[in-house]
Order: sequence, then C-alpha cells, then structure tokens
Amino acid sequence: MQCRFCGTPLSHVFIDLFNSPPSNAFLTEEQLNEPELFFPLKVYTCDACFLVQIDEYQKSDAIFDNKYVYFSSFSSSWLEHARKYTIDMRERFGLNEHSQVIEIASNDGYLLQYFVQAGIPVLGVEPTANTAEAARKKGIPSITEFFGTALARRMLQQGTKADLLLGNNVLAHVPDIVDFVRGMKLVLKENGVITMEFPHLMQLMENNQFDTIYHEHFSYLSFTTVSAIFKAQGLVMFDVEELPTHGGSLRIYARHAEDATKPIGARVGALLDKEASKGMNEPQWYDGLQQQAFKIKLDLLDFLRTSVLDGKRISAYGAAAKGNTLLNYCGIRSDLLDFVVDANPDKQNKYLPASHIPVVNEDVLRQSRPDYVMILPWNLREEITRQLSYIRQWNGKFIVAIPALEVW
Repeated sequence: MQCRFCGTPLSHVFIDLFNSPPSNAFLTEEQLNEPELFFPLKVYTCDACFLVQIDEYQKSDAIFDNKYVYFSSFSSSWLEHARKYTIDMRERFGLNEHSQVIEIASNDGYLLQYFVQAGIPVLGVEPTANTAEAARKKGIPSITEFFGTALARRMLQQGTKADLLLGNNVLAHVPDIVDFVRGMKLVLKENGVITMEFPHLMQLMENNQFDTIYHEHFSYLSFTTVSAIFKAQGLVMFDVEELPTHGGSLRIYARHAEDATKPIGARVGALLDKEASKGMNEPQWYDGLQQQAFKIKLDLLDFLRTSVLDGKRISAYGAAAKGNTLLNYCGIRSDLLDFVVDANPDKQNKYLPASHIPVVNEDVLRQSRPDYVMILPWNLREEITRQLSYIRQWNGKFIVAIPALEVW
C-alpha cells in the first residue's frame, strides 16, 4: 500500500482494530443467518507526509449507496451548529441572493436549508440517493454523484462555480483525496472560499478516539498534512478554527493561491506551530494508540461482565458508526448489551453488524428500565444525557467508554 497523497510505501501501523464489517451495514432479521463480509481495519501512518490512512478495502460506492442510514438532521445539536455556521458565513463573506453556495456531501439538506431560508442560491452534491431525495423535498437542488475532478469539469461546462464551497465530515471520507481537492480548485470562483470541517487527528490521538476509525474514514487528518495537500493543488489556508464538534474538529478556510484579497490569519501559523510542538511531525508521535485502545477494551469488558453477573441490565443509545467500531473491537454481543436505541427509523428493527445487537426505538428503553445506558456517540453526550434524563427516575446511570470508562 502506498500513501494516497505522496505515494510513499506504508509500513508504520498506527492501529490495528482487526477485521470488521462496514460500520453502517445494518442487518435485517432475515440476514442474521447469512454470512457477513469482514474487512481489515488496519490504519497506517505515512512517515513522509504523516497522512494517517486506511486502505480502500471496500469501495466507496458500496458504502455510500441508496440505503445509507446516516441522516444528519437527527441530531438537534448538529442542526444548531449548521445554522450558526450559515449565519457566520453570510456575515463574514457578504453572501447574498447573487452568491452561489455549494455543499459537498450535503446529506439530507441539514445545512443548506438555512441558506435557502436566507434567499441564497444553493446546490448540494450527495452520492447517497435516499438522503439526497430528502434534501430535494426541502427545496435543495442536489446532484446525486461522488465529487471529484470529473464532476467538477461538468459543473464548469454548465457555468456552475462557488462563492462558498463547503463540506462537513467529507474530506476524511474520500479515497482519492488529491482528486477531490483538485476538483474543489476547479469549481471555486476566483475570490471564492472553501471551508471544510473534519475531526482533528490530534484530538483522536490525545483522547483515545479510536472508535472514530471505520471503513468510511479513509484518512485521519492533521492541519499540517491537510495544508500540504491543499497547497499541492494551488489552494492556500488563510484561517482555521478549532471546534468542539465530534470530539474536536477543525474548520479550515482555503482560497486560491492567486487570491490576494484574503490575508493569512495568525491562527494558521499558531496551529501549525502547535502541532509541531506536540511532535506531530515526528513518526514516534503516532505510536501508543494501540495500547490505549486495549486498556479501554479491558476496562469496559470488565465493567460489563461484573455488572451482568450482579444481575444488572445494560442497554445503549445511538447506533452510530463509532459505536460499532467500539463494540466489534471489544467483542461485545447481546449477552452483555441488551439493545441499542436510535432515533432514526431506518435503523430501528434492524441489527448491528457483527454484534447482532437489536436496534429499537426509545419506547423500549422506557419500558425495560435498564440499570445502565451506554452512550455510544460520546460526542453527543450532553444532548443524549438531557434527552434521557428520565432514567434517573429508576436510578439508571450512564456509561461512556471514550476517552476512558466513566459511569455517572
């Protein structure tokens, strides 16, 4: 395997989470007795450019198909994050009815709907047909296709270019990141702005967020490496923000290298220096996550085993991809975890891949009154704790496993 950015042969293992099915390959009851496909979940670090990456064991068009189960609008905190973003961008860059906003991986229109409400023209690019259809019902025109240079050239032929080109949690999801960034360069107007949000590799490493590793995430990104990838395609970072979303994310701001209207802000150099000072430009910084993941596995299994032997009942909330990574790495099955609650009806009445734990609606939680509820999407911990506060009525407690086991 070679680095998908610089081509260097890869041998430095960042972490090996062993074989696992795709994190969103939910099963029907009829499929429980059928074979499942498992793929390696081994991640490498490039010792030349420090891009952390997994091989494309499963093709992206098989992952992001018309049965994709992740709909962004099911999280109220994520909707509020998107709403605030649209206000900030309108005010900072003067977007109006004459502007063109394009979102790559626009999902169900969770974000573009707020630009539409403000009278700003939008276009979504979303390869999963079911989420794109949900966006169209909100009045958001959507192209159902993967973004890259091929699509970008067709958009140019149609006269479509962006004043604001954005993508949230998509940069890590593309197997050919070079082609993806090159395509963004093509469809960005002369003085246009690119913003991208993605989980920060620094936070993944420092907070033991190994459960954010799954087959949909082809790359795990530092600001230093992303800056180099964009620079290679003629794009320059002029600002960056550190955000609390998804356990610690970056929002990058990029422009054409030829665009002199947007000076490079102080936060760019400060974050590059911060990453360097932590050692992220040295191979040894990328060691140690394997041992931390193993400790979390042992601590969690010990707690669950002891609780079940004491007659306690344990369930979980949030059939998230990160939850499947955690459960499958730890080998947790329905003998330790009764069920998982999820608000998305497309996941309900199905079963988690590999673990075969049933996914149910919230009524089941209220009726069964478990002693513990394990929050799998720990990045939504506060939102979920408020939503399920009623479990205190029967002295129920919450559990999270990342960054370390906590019960409260």
